[in-house]
Amino acid sequence: MTVLRVVSNIATDDITAAVNFYQDLLGMKPIMDLGWIVTYSSGESMSTQLSIASEGGSGTQVPDISIEVDNVDDIYERANKAEMDIVYKITNEPWGARRFYVRDPFGKVINILQHTND
Repeated sequence: MTVLRVVSNIATDDITAAVNFYQDLLGMKPIMDLGWIVTYSSGESMSTQLSIASEGGSGTQVPDISIEVDNVDDIYERANKAEMDIVYKITNEPWGARRFYVRDPFGKVINILQHTND
């Protein structure tokens, strides 16, 4: 048996609230829209991952979702300009990530990160 994909599902009564955050801020595109569910994708492919954590690192809360990007500083600047709820300011972490936490329109804490070393 092989796990082929892991999908995060966020419950809401207003799926249109995702557009400003997931589409406009992060550049994800809707790839499926059934009216009651919209699935967003970057079109990129990566290995299937699921993290289990007792903390978020550096003493932070465990984020609900982590999203790796190639331009974390640009996204941080745009999130600030849009007056989004920044939960953890942009930080260079000792394990080689530059990241920040922002609350999405559904109250989920999103860890937006970029690896600084490979």
